[in-house]
Amino acid sequence: MTTATGTRSETPRVLGCAGLGLLAGVAAKAGDESGWRWAADLGTYPAAWVLVVALVGWLAPSVRAAAVRAAVFFATMTVAYYAWAALVLDFGWATRLLLAWLLLSATAVPATGAVVHWATRRSGWLPGALLGVPAGLVLGSGATRGLWLTWVQPELSLPDRPVQVAAELVTAAVLVAVLPTDRRTRLWAAVLAVPALLVATDVLDLFRSLV
Repeated sequence: MTTATGTRSETPRVLGCAGLGLLAGVAAKAGDESGWRWAADLGTYPAAWVLVVALVGWLAPSVRAAAVRAAVFFATMTVAYYAWAALVLDFGWATRLLLAWLLLSATAVPATGAVVHWATRRSGWLPGALLGVPAGLVLGSGATRGLWLTWVQPELSLPDRPVQVAAELVTAAVLVAVLPTDRRTRLWAAVLAVPALLVATDVLDLFRSLV
């Protein structure tokens, strides 16, 4: 009886995640085609999606719910993105990319949601690492890295991506400063974000080669 009641109470929230995923997918593809670079960047760089999945995991009542909600959101977002491109914009179906992102929706994404749920309810170096590493990857693989490079190498052109820089900083701040349960875990998250930041571009290149 309890299990059935729990399933019924979870269903509207899962459907809500599906609805948000549909809206996010359409918005991401519309941003790609809008001609506004900041809108295209938000859909292309990982910061916004990492933040959404992390918040889904954090707000979920259990590890299982976190995994299911994250998977449903990301899968419906993926389908909406490519369906909008194919059916509305007449770009055709990018089948290989669609399947690759759906595979991630069934594996890495629910795992991330579940891990964030677990980490945000515990203290110590391991929860800190599980939150700090994605923060470092976000900061080291996007527009913030480009801004940093122009500071250490003034001969480079200043990247004109202030919205994306803000998105990456907000995502990293949430992961390192907001989601950890206590000061000790926040410190671990901040410290362990640094090595992830240093290898972020290599990780991103590997990810792009796979999808």
